[in-house]
Amino acid sequence: MAYSNPRLANGTKHSDRYKKAKLPAAEIVRIHHARKPIMITLSVWKALFLREAVSRLSAGRAAWLWLLLEPVLHVTYVLVIYTAIRVRTVGGIETAVWLMVGMLGFFMFRRTAAQVMNGIGANRLLFTYRQVKPVDSVLVRACLEGFLMILISIILFSGAALLGLAVIPDDPLAVLEAFLGLWMVGLGFGLASSVAVELVPEIGKLIGFILRPLYMISGVLLPIGSVPQPYRDYLLFNPIAHGLEAVRLGFSPHYHAVAELSIPYIYGFAMVTMFLGLALHNRFATRLVMQ
Repeated sequence: MAYSNPRLANGTKHSDRYKKAKLPAAEIVRIHHARKPIMITLSVWKALFLREAVSRLSAGRAAWLWLLLEPVLHVTYVLVIYTAIRVRTVGGIETAVWLMVGMLGFFMFRRTAAQVMNGIGANRLLFTYRQVKPVDSVLVRACLEGFLMILISIILFSGAALLGLAVIPDDPLAVLEAFLGLWMVGLGFGLASSVAVELVPEIGKLIGFILRPLYMISGVLLPIGSVPQPYRDYLLFNPIAHGLEAVRLGFSPHYHAVAELSIPYIYGFAMVTMFLGLALHNRFATRLVMQ
């Protein structure tokens, strides 16, 4: 790449200025070839992504297999129960597809939130490098988890198709929109909670206690539409419930989704929590590194 060598206002070349300052040749080369901040950030994200991917897939024996088996085992367990009570369809969708879509949507949120929340503690040693910031580690973890969940979803849907299930979505863009919303909600929740957990470790136990009932009240196992009023309105304050309803509606236009379903609510909730999380990271950046 050719570099321009403009003259200063007084007619002196940059190279003459460096010589007069008696800078070593290596320093002059470093100044001319200094990378822009955005390039440094992208290099850091790439290195963190590769590191996290290797760590995630080789953390234990057949770690990659357990990533895939967790949703499969959940779907199989609940499907056996539904089969025993002779439930063939839920809301107009085959029970197996309804469960699979709901499980994958919920895991998109939960895994992203959990990985982002624990991102700072897992990468603390890397903060000795001034190029690596706490927010970098959590953002990269969110991207990796979203990528892994997409791969897992493709594998599971392909397997279900081989078994004869109708897994081709009627509106693929609506499905992607809902999955993206759930991922963003997980990212926003994880960004805010990652700071809170580092500053007050006891909050981690409280967050874990809050996340447990979400599996039941988000419509993963039971359709939200079957909950009577006014309790249904209380459950719909949860953006995950909207996300799961939207994913299922994208798979089948005949699905009996709740009338209160709102995509803007999912994205609005995600944007607010992401802004809050980034603001907390900016406010306590030094303390997170020195913690």
